[in-house]
Amino acid sequence: MPLNTLLDALFPRGHAIAVNDSVLTGSATTDDGEVTVIGTTDKIEVGVDHALMLADTVLASTAAHPQRPIVMLVDTAGQRLARRDELLGINGYFAHLAQTLDLARRRGARLVTLVYGESVSGGFLSFGLMADHIHALPDAQVRVMDLRAMARVTKQPLEKLQALSLTSPVFAPGVENYVAMGAVQSLWDGDLARHLLEALRAPADGDHRAALGAERGGRTLAAQVAVAVSQGNA
Repeated sequence: MPLNTLLDALFPRGHAIAVNDSVLTGSATTDDGEVTVIGTTDKIEVGVDHALMLADTVLASTAAHPQRPIVMLVDTAGQRLARRDELLGINGYFAHLAQTLDLARRRGARLVTLVYGESVSGGFLSFGLMADHIHALPDAQVRVMDLRAMARVTKQPLEKLQALSLTSPVFAPGVENYVAMGAVQSLWDGDLARHLLEALRAPADGDHRAALGAERGGRTLAAQVAVAVSQGNA
């Protein structure tokens, strides 16, 4: 979905969102009031400068309106694989961005993510995956690592991983598999403004992704292993 069409559908009451170097920052109006909006577009590879822009907007929102919800719109091909960004310590910039979102949550802001394009690797982990609730459009593309890259890292034959991806969502890209694993709570279709309001009104009562994965059959062991560890039985 084109960005302008998406923004109009999510915020029919109006929005003032700037796009600078494929980074979205601004605010919008919902039936329940104002929200801060951050995000990415154009399948951007997120680098240190982008992370700082996103973090600055979060900090400004937290300082001026501590309990104002933050809506994160995600379309990223991952982190920028550039020498400059690596030398500057891109991991530290991503950690800073994640910490600003954690601060916003502690101050009372609701965090909601919508993946509307691609969401890949560190470019997604550093902000979109930090939300209380993560949702996606049906045609979104979600993946942590391409199977070919996974084969190189794990030293496993690509054919073996391809076979595993047919039966296990953990090895398979695609938004449906991330719904099955509980990483994406739901897919939004139809009235996007209504879906957003429901997400903003939903209770933020902890991280239930492992339990959702067990219920949906996408991650059958994560929840019980987490319980065992928390009870000292592992």
